[in-house]
Amino acid sequence: MDLQLAGKRAIVTGGSRGIGKAIARALAEEGVDVALVARNPEPLEAAAAEIVEATGQRVVAVPADTGEDASVRAMVERAVAELGGVDILVNCAAQPGGQGGVPSLDEIDAETHFWPDMNVKVMGYLRCAQAVAPHMKAAGWGRIINVSGLAARQSGSTIGSMRNVAVAAMTKNLADELGPHGVNVTVVHPGLTRTEATAGVVARRAEATGATPEDVERRMAENNTIRRLIDAEDIAYVVTMLASPRSIAITGDTIAAGGGAPRAIHY
Repeated sequence: MDLQLAGKRAIVTGGSRGIGKAIARALAEEGVDVALVARNPEPLEAAAAEIVEATGQRVVAVPADTGEDASVRAMVERAVAELGGVDILVNCAAQPGGQGGVPSLDEIDAETHFWPDMNVKVMGYLRCAQAVAPHMKAAGWGRIINVSGLAARQSGSTIGSMRNVAVAAMTKNLADELGPHGVNVTVVHPGLTRTEATAGVVARRAEATGATPEDVERRMAENNTIRRLIDAEDIAYVVTMLASPRSIAITGDTIAAGGGAPRAIHY
């Protein structure tokens, strides 16, 4: 199937590693020019060069901090200038989570845990959407995909659940407002996902428990129905479909991409 993405222009935040990097590559493989965004220039440049080499597509590294208003506005202005416009925004920048420990109730500190998380993942997503929306409305078409997480549907991480629920609520509000202008807005909830960080997590757990790395991975995969870890590339394929003009029927809603959460029913 032709996803009709050739010639589109995308901004992907959190793009220097993990799910964001995988999404940028998948979009580039479909003929999308990409502005790759992250805070640290060196890994960002390396990721952009890697994707260019793999796909031959135009990929520009645009360092920015989505936790700051001025940085986001400057990033979008530069991306639009470099690419000639913006059709797709993938919000993926966030504080790392999901593969390590989480603070308990009495350990949660507003300045250390709550505000940094909310500022980057919730307000950062909103800042980026605000900055690209005028360009998409003027063009009469656009896609905004917010990468959130299945902590929105599970307990176990107070701040993780709060931030991801907030992203889902924001998504529906943006979809209702921007839909008449041809802009679809969706949210993807990954679960535990294999990225560059996973090998280190597995090694530490294996050392701490005396288990083999294979046993650790098997136990990690028991949290989903298919009984294997989802890879960053698996999430990228879902996002690429949602970025396509062919996804017109899906907006304001959530796609769970965690390999199936056992027992829970969502409707």
